[in-house]
Amino acid sequence: MKTFFKILFKVCSILALVISALFVVYFWNLDQKVMGWAYTQVNRIHDRKKVDIKF
Repeated sequence: MKTFFKILFKVCSILALVISALFVVYFWNLDQKVMGWAYTQVNRIHDRKKVDIKF
């Protein structure tokens, strides 16, 4: 029974850490900020490429 409670405590603590991390990401909208930064970097890379198609 003692090992069951140890395992249950570990699972609950890991679950609490995951939920708190997801809440922080949601609260400060960090996923959209990272995607905005990545979008800017990708556009900067592609804007430097030479264009071989001319209209």
